[in-house]
Amino acid sequence: MNQPLAIVTGAGSGIGAAIAIELGRRGFHVVATDLDAAAAQVTARAIASAEAHPLDVTDAAACDALVARLVDAHARLDVWVSNAGISKMQRFVDVAPADLARTFAVNTYGAFYGGQSAARAMIALGAGGCIINTASMAAKKGGVPFLADYVASKFAVLGLTQAMAYELAPHGIRVNSVCPGFVATPMQSRELVWEAALRGTASEVVKQMWIDDTPLGRLQTPDDVAKVVAFLASPDAEFLTGESISVNGGAFMD
Repeated sequence: MNQPLAIVTGAGSGIGAAIAIELGRRGFHVVATDLDAAAAQVTARAIASAEAHPLDVTDAAACDALVARLVDAHARLDVWVSNAGISKMQRFVDVAPADLARTFAVNTYGAFYGGQSAARAMIALGAGGCIINTASMAAKKGGVPFLADYVASKFAVLGLTQAMAYELAPHGIRVNSVCPGFVATPMQSRELVWEAALRGTASEVVKQMWIDDTPLGRLQTPDDVAKVVAFLASPDAEFLTGESISVNGGAFMD
């Protein structure tokens, strides 16, 4: 297969689906993975050259097995995108140990395990590669209400991105992350309801607060994020590694 191979986790909806579709538009053979196998299939059907596989990113052995199977089939691995993530809005004092563990299992350990599997394969192939982690504006801005466990998990992803970039650079593997802001996704729709309830107001009021906090004056779309991921996966970013790019319409500037 001459096409470059890109694997995207959490590709069943939202940002992950947009990333998979954008990479497909740019000539990649895309592997859409998700815990929801049916959702991954829907995404794959929207891409000219794609396949779908179920994947639980919290299972390190499953990540290894999937990468091994795909590398065996395609004899290459060019891009890995760790995008799978979860959130649950609640006050800091109400976060249960099980909630904290689950958030880190998906958001942080999932990026760690997937990145390990991809890096091992890329090193063995000897052709370099690109790993991209989906972090969050909340990875740079602790002042985010009702998401303490999510904030902590995403701050960890930024540190992980830098550590991976440093260690993997000698192998020609670049590692970067993107930090979206207020993105219109199914996850955000849930957060609107949660935050409104916690603030004792209406969802539309919270939505307008988010727009007012964004200098470019709108909620961002998954495509806004996907295009930056596609840039990071392209030769145009060949001297960029260890960076966490804020894609948030100016809601947080660093």
